[in-house]
Amino acid sequence: QVQLVESGGGLVQTGGSLRLACAASGRTFSNYYMGWFRQAPGKERDFVAAIKWDNGYTFYEDSVKGRFTISRDNAKNTLYLQMNSLKPEDTAVYYCAASSLGRIVFTAAQYDYWGQGTQVTVSS
Repeated sequence: QVQLVESGGGLVQTGGSLRLACAASGRTFSNYYMGWFRQAPGKERDFVAAIKWDNGYTFYEDSVKGRFTISRDNAKNTLYLQMNSLKPEDTAVYYCAASSLGRIVFTAAQYDYWGQGTQVTVSS
C-alpha cells in the first residue's frame, strides 16, 4: 500500500508563500496521478492541483492558477505544491493523494491513497 505524508504547512500573511511536500513510500506506478486537495472547516474536500507522475502534465483548479505550482521529484518520490500570493481563502488543511485510475480525476472519492493533511493558515 502507498503511504503519503505531508509537510510544510504553517501560518503566513496574505501575499506570502509556502511550499508543501508529500513524501510517498510503498509501491507506486508510472500511470498514477498525484493530487493536492484542501478542506476548510465545514466545507467539502476540494481539488487543488494534480500531476501525471510519468510525464509531469499538470492540472489546476481555477482559483489557484498562476499562484500555485505542482511538481514532483521522481528520484525522491516526493510531490510538491508551491503556493505564492496566498489569500485568506486559501486557509485549509491540505492533503496529498494518489489515484490509480490512469486518467485525470478531480473528486476526492476517485483517489485511492491519502496523507494525514497539513494545516495552512493565511492571516488577513
